Amino acid sequence: MAPHLEAQAELFMPLYERALAWLGKEVTEPGLIVDAGSGPGVVSCLFAETFPGARVLAVDGSEPLLDRAAARAARLGYADRFGILAGELPGVLDELDYPADLLWAGRSLHHLGDQRAALAAFAERLAPGGTLAIMEGGLPSRFLPRDLGLGRPGLESRLDALQEEWFARMRADLPGSVEVTEDWPALLGSAGLKHTRTRSFLLDLPAPASDRARAYAALSLSRLHDVFGHALDTEDRAVLDRLLDPDDPAGVHRRPDVFVLAAHTVHTAVKPA
Repeated sequence: MAPHLEAQAELFMPLYERALAWLGKEVTEPGLIVDAGSGPGVVSCLFAETFPGARVLAVDGSEPLLDRAAARAARLGYADRFGILAGELPGVLDELDYPADLLWAGRSLHHLGDQRAALAAFAERLAPGGTLAIMEGGLPSRFLPRDLGLGRPGLESRLDALQEEWFARMRADLPGSVEVTEDWPALLGSAGLKHTRTRSFLLDLPAPASDRARAYAALSLSRLHDVFGHALDTEDRAVLDRLLDPDDPAGVHRRPDVFVLAAHTVHTAVKPA
């Protein structure tokens, strides 16, 4: 998954740049930034670029992904103020040498069974006046028109419904899973944080798609095919097969109307001084 995670984060870089610029209006001179659930470190390195006076710590449960993060930071010239910490969230944060001025959890919180407890643990690791920022929610990615000229219109909406069912099962199967209403500002408040803010950021890569955007669309649809193909009816499965055929003029590798459109939502709150 590492190449896929890196490619996705790099494609979404304009969205992350706008999100970090928005964060920078509140978090002006952080000493320590913690990227909780950093993966291969694409966003971690963007934090290092955006906040040149900060030390950045990438935290993840996968040591191979952290190795990629460290290599990326070295390649970009951030090695002297970039660190990695391997372990499972949120407990591994107990190993921090000092509290964070900014703790970022980009689409990683929903992988933790008890999200309310995780937010409380994140808040505990903040310095007074520090900011917790979580990226959760938004809108599903879209790659194709509603009516493809193949099969029934609305294929992506039907895939969305299957993904929602999968997500609910994934959450229920997590160790220590606790159901919670995903009112993120209220949950941040219950962790003792104040001054909540919420904003969504758009990635809009219109047709005709670049090679990188087209490859992302193809890979994303391929993963959906692998996971949900058996749950689709015969017509939808045949359409998805055609969309993924690199030799089919109607497939995403060749058709001119492929685009990437997505929205991610960031919620922030501040620890009282």
